[in-house]
Amino acid sequence: MFRRTFWFTAGAAAGVWATTKVNRKLRQLTPESLAAQAANKAIETGHRLKDFALDVRSGMVQREAELGEALGLEAPADHELPASRRVAALDRSPQNTKHSYPTISYNRNEDH
Repeated sequence: MFRRTFWFTAGAAAGVWATTKVNRKLRQLTPESLAAQAANKAIETGHRLKDFALDVRSGMVQREAELGEALGLEAPADHELPASRRVAALDRSPQNTKHSYPTISYNRNEDH
């Protein structure tokens, strides 16, 4: 009698445990959950890339200072990157549209 009760309880507990595991896994595989996981991974990767770029930049500045010292050059006091430049051809603002550049159409059949 006790043997049957023990195995019945053990089977019920295993069933509850398995059902809980399956339901948890199914919730992890919903589209919303997968999208959230992908977004979290992308943010984490972005932070790691930013940290890597900052480490590389600080290493560059340090190495430039070492080389400047070795060569007897004075290192500039400001180690900031130059401001980003915009390409005028991609700028579609009204001030850059007054100049029109000629376009040349090419025919593939003319080369043969």
